[in-house]
Amino acid sequence: MENLLLPIFALLNLAVVATHGAALPPQLYWKSLLPTTPIPNAITRILRPDWVEEKGTAVNVGKGGVNVHAGKGGGTNVNVGGKGGGVSVNAGHKKKPVHVSVGPKSPFDYVYAATATQLHDATKVALFFLEKDLHYGTKLDAHFTTSSNQATFLPRQVADSIPFSSDKVDDVFTKFSIKPGSEEAHIIENTLSECEETGIKGEEKYCATSLESMVDFSTSKLGKNVEVLSTEVDKETGLQKYTVAPGVKKISGDTGVVCHKQNYPYAVFYCHKTESPRTYFVPLVGANGIRVKAVAVCHTDTSQWNPKHLAFQVLNVKPGTVPICHFLPQDHVVWVQK
Repeated sequence: MENLLLPIFALLNLAVVATHGAALPPQLYWKSLLPTTPIPNAITRILRPDWVEEKGTAVNVGKGGVNVHAGKGGGTNVNVGGKGGGVSVNAGHKKKPVHVSVGPKSPFDYVYAATATQLHDATKVALFFLEKDLHYGTKLDAHFTTSSNQATFLPRQVADSIPFSSDKVDDVFTKFSIKPGSEEAHIIENTLSECEETGIKGEEKYCATSLESMVDFSTSKLGKNVEVLSTEVDKETGLQKYTVAPGVKKISGDTGVVCHKQNYPYAVFYCHKTESPRTYFVPLVGANGIRVKAVAVCHTDTSQWNPKHLAFQVLNVKPGTVPICHFLPQDHVVWVQK
C-alpha cells in the first residue's frame, strides 16, 4: 500500500490550489442540488471526511490511503484495507450457478459475454434472477459480506486533473506508481476500457470520476426530484438460506440510472440509463434472523444484450424474452424519480 500512498497524497496537495478554495466539498455539493434527497450509506461510506477535508483554500490529507490489488481466481478489488466483500447468492432450485463473480469484465456491462471466471470463481457479487420470482416466500441461498471496495471519492477539481483515458494510461501509472504489466495495471486498463466501450442501443452510459459528476449526470437524465437507493446489510453473515419477506415493493417508474462502483485507485462509478428498468425494494430474512434491505433492478428489455451474457447462461433464457433482475451490491446505487 505504501507505494501508492505517497503519490496520491502529493497529487492532492499539488492539484488543489487557492483558486479552488470556493469549491464545495462533495457532500455539500450534493446537498446544494438535492436538499431533500438523503445521501445513501453506499455513498457516505466513501466520502471519508476524515481523509480529505477542505479548510480554507487547500485540501488537507489525513488518515487513509489507496490500494489497488488483485484478488484470487482472477477477481479484483480496489480498497483501503478490510476483508473481501459483496454478496454471493445461489438459488438452490437452479441447475446452473446463478452467481456473478468479479472477473475480467463487469457482469453489469451488457456488451460482454460471460467469462469462465464469472461462471466459476468463488468471489460473487450479485445474483441474476427472473422478475416473476420476485415475491414473498421465494427462498435462496445467500452470503452477504461487507464490501471491501472502499476506494474514496476525490473532489471533482482533483479528479478532473488526473487523466482518465486509455490513451494516457501511462500517465495514470506514473501518478499512482503502478508498474506497467502488473495486475494493478491490468485492473486500471480494464476499467478504462469498459468506460470507453460504446454502450448497447438505448443505453446512455457515463463513468463518473467524482461524486459531483455522478450527481450532474444522473440529474440531467432524471431531474432533481429523485431518490438514491442502495442495498443495506446489517452485518456480515455466513452462507445461509434467505427468504423473501412480506413487503416487496416497486419503488420507481420505468426509468432510472444505475451506478456500479468500478475497480480503480479512487472512486469511479459506471452509470447508465437504460430502457425501461424497474426497481424494487426486497426485504430478506436469513435462517438465523438476519435481515437485509436489498434493492433489485429488473431490466425489461434485454434484446440488445450479448447473447452469451452471464444472465442468459445461468437462467437459460434468450435475449428479449423475459425481464431479468439482479440485486445491487452494497457499494452500487440506483437513482430513481420520486
